[in-house]
Amino acid sequence: MVESGPHTLNAISRAAFISYASQDAQAAGRVCEALRAAGVEVWFDQSELRGGDAWDQSIRKQIKTCALFLPVISRSTHDRVEGYFRLEWKLAVDRSHLIAADQAFLLPVVIDDTREDDERVPERFREVQWTHLPGGVTPTAFVERVRRLLSGELSQGPTRITLEAARVPAALTTPKPVQRFWRSKAAFLATIAALVVALGYLAANRLVLSRRGAEVGAAPAPVVQSVPATAFTPPPHSLAVLPFVNMSGDPSQEYFSDGLTEELLNSLSRIDELHVAARTSAFSFKGKDADINTIARKLNVAAVLEGSVRRSTHTVRITAQLVNGVTGFHVWSQTYDRNLGEVLSLETEIASSVANALKVTLLEDTGKKIELGGTLIPAAFDAYLRGKRIGRTAIGEADMQAALGAYTEAINLDPHFAMAFVERSLELSNYAEFNARGPAIRMSFDKALADARTALSLAPELAEAHYALAVVLRSAFLDFTQADKEFERTLALAPGSARILSAFSRHAAELGHTAAAVSAARRAVTLDPLNFHVHRTAGIAFLAVRQYPDAIAAFRTSISLQADWVRNYALLGESQYLLGDFEAGRASCEVALASELGQMCLAVVYRKLGREADAEAMLQRARTSLGENGAYDFARVYAQWGDIPKALLWLETAMRLHDSSLSQLKGDPNLDPLRKEPRFQAIERELKFPN
Repeated sequence: MVESGPHTLNAISRAAFISYASQDAQAAGRVCEALRAAGVEVWFDQSELRGGDAWDQSIRKQIKTCALFLPVISRSTHDRVEGYFRLEWKLAVDRSHLIAADQAFLLPVVIDDTREDDERVPERFREVQWTHLPGGVTPTAFVERVRRLLSGELSQGPTRITLEAARVPAALTTPKPVQRFWRSKAAFLATIAALVVALGYLAANRLVLSRRGAEVGAAPAPVVQSVPATAFTPPPHSLAVLPFVNMSGDPSQEYFSDGLTEELLNSLSRIDELHVAARTSAFSFKGKDADINTIARKLNVAAVLEGSVRRSTHTVRITAQLVNGVTGFHVWSQTYDRNLGEVLSLETEIASSVANALKVTLLEDTGKKIELGGTLIPAAFDAYLRGKRIGRTAIGEADMQAALGAYTEAINLDPHFAMAFVERSLELSNYAEFNARGPAIRMSFDKALADARTALSLAPELAEAHYALAVVLRSAFLDFTQADKEFERTLALAPGSARILSAFSRHAAELGHTAAAVSAARRAVTLDPLNFHVHRTAGIAFLAVRQYPDAIAAFRTSISLQADWVRNYALLGESQYLLGDFEAGRASCEVALASELGQMCLAVVYRKLGREADAEAMLQRARTSLGENGAYDFARVYAQWGDIPKALLWLETAMRLHDSSLSQLKGDPNLDPLRKEPRFQAIERELKFPN
């Protein structure tokens, strides 16, 4: 039987057809589930007995009438020379030749590492842009794209894609061959031959090839730009900054080259017209043999900045090169030799050069924005970078104390270093929330508040200072009104920061500001697509505003990026439970059984499934581990159990303890059974949530 799904559109011709090999049924099912949850009509054949005249006629009719054909591509498909999906593919290819060039029809989806130039995939499929959905995990952006294609808002026929690919941003139209090692001699010779044919006169010795990050010499002569065979049309003025290579000859200096790259990335993100991929996604390619075009596609950026750092006792040499992500050619390159004390102004110089190369309009105060909150003292900058390196991977108290010590050293060397105060404030807040015990909690939060206020007094327009203040006001003092003002100010000052957008999305969702929360979450994911934390936070925001299918998709993407972060399985299970899929929720939460979050999720799910004793055991296990520190979460469990008195009692305990989780109370769907209770309403009034 062919399922048409619970949501039916007005005409069959608006449907999408998913074609897959039987081995890929699970991944294809995830794509189908995400599309149907968004109201998209999907033809998805789940019958076990495929074949025969009736089946053949049905499939032919569906492919003939569907609006969008989604072939699911994987090793399972290209390793098999036969199978019913092969007939579906042939029918789709035949139909695609009859469709107008500017009309979308083929939308290939690849669920593993199959390359787009794999000759075992039909040529027609290789002529259009592929969408990569590892394991079938389907983000909201893809669902929205399908919806727009079906509604006629977008066109993506083969000819249209080629034309769109030719519209390279103006800044990228005077390319230079990129300096990189080619993967093989055959690829090298093939590229040389293609360029000679295209240009008629270019000799092989005109190509300069080197490893990524090698210092750039004189720029080679421009070459004629060609349209790539596979369409790729990233947003204009979009950029990724790859980690600059440490050329100092000392591996222990890696923190300096990485830190300098991150500071440059942050500087570029402060330029209004630029859209800069966030650090986590850009740095995920460090040490990997990925070419520029692959990186640009995965990050959906038009250009890539890469380079190297060579540090000596008092000087630094930075080599930077900007590469067109569509064509792979150079746009701009430069080498800088500076004293270490000039690093701050050097960041401005490089950022301005990159912006000019991309034809971005620079405002008069661009330099001031880039250098805001920084330091001119080399030793202070070095200590600050060491603190960020330690803090980024800190797990235990010893690591956190080491990071705090490095920030304190930076502040002692330069008491006007606002960004050092910001990072120490954020580290203190993290320490108070996750590691400190007893009186140390309030002491750490008080210090965090003082540091945030000091940073603001030094640099009132520094977005990160407002962010640090918002964090401590929300977590430590439950001052949601003032925290909301600080978050709003933060976002206004740094609309291109994935870190701030992600935090703001959760904050807005907890206040019930659905549109703002969803917009910020999706923007953060766009800027940092390979950061599992960003997808996780987006899922939490979607969960708070009751968009459960989007939450499920976000948590699945986060899991696909970092499978060992088991708490994500508990969040996935909670979303599935709230959507009404209790068995799926149970399976997900059981993966997170070792964590308290997983145990409390199971306490709720088991109760719904009639497993009373197991539910009680899970709650008792969490209570033994957390004690009163889990007060808010225990209230959620009892609320879902229908035990209103115990739920309210635990909420009052959370209030007494100033539990930072109370920030979730206004929009938490788990607390819905309590909302008509006078005691609950009194708690909500006391927390003074802004409208």
